[in-house]
Amino acid sequence: MSTTSGAVWGRAEQQDFRSRVRGTLLGAAVGDALGAPVEGHGIEEIRQVLGPEGVVDLVPAFGRRGAVTHHTQLTLFTVDGLVRAQVRRDTGAWHPPTDLHRAYLRWAATQRDWGPDLRRKDDGWLAREEWLYARREPTRPLLMGLGDERMGTLDDPKNPSADGPEPVARSAPFGLLVGWEPQLVAQLAVECAAQTHGHPAAYLAAGAYAVTVHALARGEEMDAAVQRALALLAAWPGHEPVAEAVQRALGALRQGLPGPARVAELAGEGRAPGVLSAALYCALVAEDVRHGLRLAVNQGGPAAPTAALTGGLLGALYGETALPPAWLAELEGRPTILELADDFAMEMTQGPALHNPAGASPGWLARYPRGG
Repeated sequence: MSTTSGAVWGRAEQQDFRSRVRGTLLGAAVGDALGAPVEGHGIEEIRQVLGPEGVVDLVPAFGRRGAVTHHTQLTLFTVDGLVRAQVRRDTGAWHPPTDLHRAYLRWAATQRDWGPDLRRKDDGWLAREEWLYARREPTRPLLMGLGDERMGTLDDPKNPSADGPEPVARSAPFGLLVGWEPQLVAQLAVECAAQTHGHPAAYLAAGAYAVTVHALARGEEMDAAVQRALALLAAWPGHEPVAEAVQRALGALRQGLPGPARVAELAGEGRAPGVLSAALYCALVAEDVRHGLRLAVNQGGPAAPTAALTGGLLGALYGETALPPAWLAELEGRPTILELADDFAMEMTQGPALHNPAGASPGWLARYPRGG
């Protein structure tokens, strides 16, 4: 059964949106790949090994150049969950946090299983991508938070003391829901962050990041996007540490030329607000994507999440064509990321032509089953 509903967006708007979706997902993955080899290494150690400028190009990690970490893996499953939520809406069921939780449980299975289980008919296509079945240093809160079927909520979060940056680094796709109001984007990002990280510093940082990406994907400039996130944060209880971290990023703009020491100072011990602060700063001062990402990784701290966040921001701001082609050429999983990005853009701009309560494209339902 097919549907005949036409596109709801003009062609130019669809092309711009697709470019920003691709830019966001590829930018975040490239940042992750640049940061992975030097994660947790001091800046002097990095310079001793790689030279006085530190990381200037992709360096091998996990046995290859361009390898990504769990940050990128979970970002892709966030996208998968968002598409599945839209498809499931035809059935009358509409609770996106549940669809995201199911998607994150599919990621958790990739960390336990040797490879795809083709008997699981409701997995969809992403969970059958074999390269995602690599363990890339997932942290304890992620594995614990998704270690059973119970979904963490704001009232009863998983890991209430976990305040690391992992849920922020998977939250860029929420910002790509450009048809949603910013408050709803923040709400969904916050609720889904609490599924693994129950500390307000972590889940509110995820909400602030998603809202910043949302403003950029809608065509706003970086400064305005950060101000929008600040304004929205004020309504949440316990927002002060995150708001202060965002303010620190803005304050650092007036403190001279950017360098490793300033980024490291903002990132601090690698908690979610600090990593958000450092990434916002790198995106605000970036001359271009390459400059912003190099700044994010050469700081002697949480390089992978800082650069992943920075890449997501700059990709949403400038679109895919601003990303360095030589880095994209070696990026692990690039075909999967592009395929998922284009599916997401198609769903968000032309969803009614793919599925509605009366019928659906069989190919689309095979990729994004309503069950599971």
